[in-house]
Parts: sequence; C-alpha cells; structure tokens
Amino acid sequence: MLALLWIIALGFIPPLLSVLIVRRTQKRMQAELRRAMMMPTRVRARRSPISLPPDSYYLEGVGYLIGDISCRFNARSRYIRCAVNPEGPCQGCRHYEQKA
Repeated sequence: MLALLWIIALGFIPPLLSVLIVRRTQKRMQAELRRAMMMPTRVRARRSPISLPPDSYYLEGVGYLIGDISCRFNARSRYIRCAVNPEGPCQGCRHYEQKA
C-alpha cells in the first residue's frame, strides 16, 4: 500500500513542477510587459535608434524612402532603391531616367 502511494506521489511531481515553472514565467513576462508599457516614449527611442541610409528621406503619407525619387525606376520603398539597381547608389547610375 505504501509503495502504491509512493508511485502516485511520484506521478504528481512532474506536473506540479511544470505548473510552478509556467506560473513563474508568466509573472516574469507580465512584469516585463508592464515595465515596457510604463517606459516613456523618449526613453524607448533612445534605447533603439533607427539607422537609416544616408540617401533616405521622409515622404508624407508613405514613410521613409531610399534612393532618388526623380528617377523613373525608383522603387518607392524603404528597403530597395530601384528596380534596375536595388543595391544602389543612385549617384552616377547609368540607368537613371528622369520621370516624365
């Protein structure tokens, strides 16, 4: 009888440990989320600065774009410059064509 109780007790230990670990992790994540929500926007911006390419600019309603917007082949994207020469640079590109 004692052996049966011992086996049952050993069977309950892994689920109990799992529940304890999950609860501790949830509490830690909630505390981290709460800290992030309480952090002022200025501090968040200082912690993770956005590095933009030197030839990027902001276009109202679209966002940040890179490349020469006056070129016909400009992709109007913040990730690639143009369809012909996606890696850039735009200066001195032999495919440059003025938009009509």
